[in-house]
Amino acid sequence: MSNYVPIFAHRGASAYAFENSIEALNEALVLQADGVEIDIQCSKDNILFVFHDLNLKRLADINKNIVDCTAEELKGYRLGRNFLRRFSKRTMPTFEEVISWALEHRMPINVELKESLVGQPTSIIEVLKIIQLPDGSHFSSFHNELLQLVKKHRPEFETALIITKKFNWEELHLYSHIDTIHAHKKYYKTRFLKACENANKNMRFYGITGEENYIEDPHPIVTGWITDYPDRLAKKQNRQ
Repeated sequence: MSNYVPIFAHRGASAYAFENSIEALNEALVLQADGVEIDIQCSKDNILFVFHDLNLKRLADINKNIVDCTAEELKGYRLGRNFLRRFSKRTMPTFEEVISWALEHRMPINVELKESLVGQPTSIIEVLKIIQLPDGSHFSSFHNELLQLVKKHRPEFETALIITKKFNWEELHLYSHIDTIHAHKKYYKTRFLKACENANKNMRFYGITGEENYIEDPHPIVTGWITDYPDRLAKKQNRQ
């Protein structure tokens, strides 16, 4: 049997259901995911919503940034792809609603903090003061300053930096507030795995499809796969 690594369903099981929706989260449960990845953006009035894009055009056909809308406005927008949104009753879930879902199902969440929070740090600080999450949950972000806030206010939470091609791997040891590196699967290479191992940090990889040959025998520092296809990975890892 292969070494089992926890599977996080990207935006819920987004290959099978509408991304970042309660339906996608429920589908992740059905498809044997061990956790879910969600995206957090902030409204004009500092309410946190589960939504990937800064701009609403792609999924709501509204050419406005989420930070320019109140929570009441955001709750009134119907979400969907292309013309299908005309028939949709789906609206944007709040972070609070998704936390309640996660606690009910004891489902760990990978909370990705998005760009709208950079200019409104108060919103995440206030939530951090009171938030409770299922065991195995963690915060991730491309924005290092947001992860510094998480570690400052809730040091017990795991923090994961999502790296880009500009990242200086030689400075990895300087990121004392970072526990884990999240990287695209193209970084699954000896050089980067060794760098994290030497810096005493774990790794999770996203963009995983279930076709990768290293899934069945992963490097010891790999603590998660992030995928649109949790069912494929569960099968690949011989999960019963």
